[in-house]
Amino acid sequence: MLKQYFADLHIHIGGGSDGSPVKITASRKLNFPNILKEAAFKKGLDIIGIIDCASPVVLKDIDRMLAAGEMRELPEGGILYSDQLLVLPGAEIESREKNGGQVHYLAFFPRIKQIKNFSTTMDNYITNITLSSQAASLTGDELLKIVDYHGGILIPAHIFTPHKSFYGRAFSNYSQVFSDEEWDKIPAIELGLSADTVMADLMPELAAKTFLSNSDAHSLPKIAREYNIMELEALNFKSVLKALRRESGHRISKNYGLNPELGKYHRSHCEECDKIFSGSKAVLKCPDCGSDKVVVGVKDRILEIADNLSPQHPDHRPEYTYQVPLLDIPGIGKKTAAKLFENCGTEMDVIHNLAQAELKECMSSRVFKKIKKAREHDFSFQSGGGGTYGKVLF
Repeated sequence: MLKQYFADLHIHIGGGSDGSPVKITASRKLNFPNILKEAAFKKGLDIIGIIDCASPVVLKDIDRMLAAGEMRELPEGGILYSDQLLVLPGAEIESREKNGGQVHYLAFFPRIKQIKNFSTTMDNYITNITLSSQAASLTGDELLKIVDYHGGILIPAHIFTPHKSFYGRAFSNYSQVFSDEEWDKIPAIELGLSADTVMADLMPELAAKTFLSNSDAHSLPKIAREYNIMELEALNFKSVLKALRRESGHRISKNYGLNPELGKYHRSHCEECDKIFSGSKAVLKCPDCGSDKVVVGVKDRILEIADNLSPQHPDHRPEYTYQVPLLDIPGIGKKTAAKLFENCGTEMDVIHNLAQAELKECMSSRVFKKIKKAREHDFSFQSGGGGTYGKVLF
C-alpha cells in the first residue's frame, strides 16, 4: 500500500558542525545535524535532499552521526534519521557549457560510498570541493555521464531562474546539450521559486518530466517553503526514484509552492530605471528608458522560448497548490511559530494535518484566523522581481 510523504529535496549546508564553511551565502546554523532536527521535529517533513554532501566537511558529519547510531543507511538506499526522516545525500554542481552558459544541477546517490566516490571524481574538475555549488569544468552531458557512472541521478535545478539555470541562462531546448537518450535518463526537473506547472507546461519538451517544488533553503526557517507530496510504498531511495519515474503507482501527487509572483526573479527588471515590469508579453529590453540592462524574469524568459501559447498539462501532472510558509504569514513571527510548534506540532501539522477544531484548541483566535486564511488560500500577492521577493497580502 502506498503512503503519502512530505518531501523537500533541495536544502543547502551553511557549514560543518565544527564551524567550517560550506555554502558561503547560507547560515552557519544550517549544518547537517541541525537540518535533520529542524526538518523532522519542526517542519514535519518525511524526506529531505541535502545537496552539499559531496563536501568532505559534510561527509565528516555524516560519518560521525552514522558511527554514533543517530541515523542509519538503508538497504534500499538513503539514510534514516530518528526512524522517521529519509535523507537523500546529494550535491549541487555548476556546469560550464560550450556556449558559455552556467547551469546548476542536483545529483543524488543511494549510498554514502557512492557520493564519496563522486566527490573524489569531482575533485578533479572543481577548484574547491569543500564549498557548495562550485563550478566544474564539465558540460551538462559530461556531468550526467559521471553521475550515472557512480549510480546517481541528475536533476536540473531551478530550471528557469535568470542566473545559472538550464533554460534561464544557457539553453532554449534540451537538444543543445543532451541527446534524446541522455535526456531520458533525467527523471525530473526542479521548477524553482519563480515558476509553477502552469508556466513550465508551456514547454512541450518537459511533458514527460516529473516536476519538483523544493525550498533551495539557505537557512533553517526556509526549509519546506516549497515541498512535494510523494506517494511511496516504503521510505527509501529506491521508492523515491520510482516516484520520480512514476513507476508501479509511485508518484508525486501534489506540488506545494510559493505563487511565482513572490519569486525574486518572476518578472523582468530594468537595472537602469529600477522598474519591475508586468503584462502578458516578454520584456527583454526596457520599454521606458531603452536600456538593455534588463534582468530577464522567469515568466518573461518562458514567454520568449515557449512553444505552447497555453499550458498543455499531461495526464500525470499533479495539482500545484500555492502555499504560504508559516513564517511568511503576516503577523506570524519566530516567537509565535515557536509556540505553535510547542502546542500544536510541526508546520505540516499546522498547515495540513490538524482539523480546524484541533487548531482552535492550540492557538489564539488571532493566530487561528491567519492560519485559516493561509490554509484556504485567502490572500493576494505583490509581485517580486530584480532580486527582491514579492509579498503576501492578507
